Amino acid sequence: MLHLLVGMPGAGKTTVAQQIAEETGALHLDPDVWLMALGLPPAGPRDRFEELMFDLSLDLVRRGVSVVIESGGWIRPHREAKRRAVQALGVAVELHVLDVPLEERWRRIARRNEVPGAVHISRAELEEWEERWEPVTEEEQASYDVVVVHGVASTA
Repeated sequence: MLHLLVGMPGAGKTTVAQQIAEETGALHLDPDVWLMALGLPPAGPRDRFEELMFDLSLDLVRRGVSVVIESGGWIRPHREAKRRAVQALGVAVELHVLDVPLEERWRRIARRNEVPGAVHISRAELEEWEERWEPVTEEEQASYDVVVVHGVASTA
């Protein structure tokens, strides 16, 4: 199975991805961890890196390995392309939707920005990216094998 996590920065994708990996044994592919380990800025080669990571995910699910990817999925056509590619292999796709309000995400990110070595995101970047977000509709949800909508739990 492919577990596809969809949400903007600060929505809680990494936390949910880690929980899914722990509960199911799926492999969690986190682009931020890989890019930082390579000494690359997460915003730099991210698009190409995420394409390569998805290619790896396709190979893994084809071989029977469940994978959790959290590459954002901000834009519907990107999500649909991933879903179609995986389902074409006869593999189920479980969509996890994390649609968290901007102010809550900013609160989480501001706190995370204080952690040494964490990916730093400015309020201006967050607001700019907000314009790109295409929420998951009920119609879109119907095309997935399983859909899990995660509630907005405040982390004090």
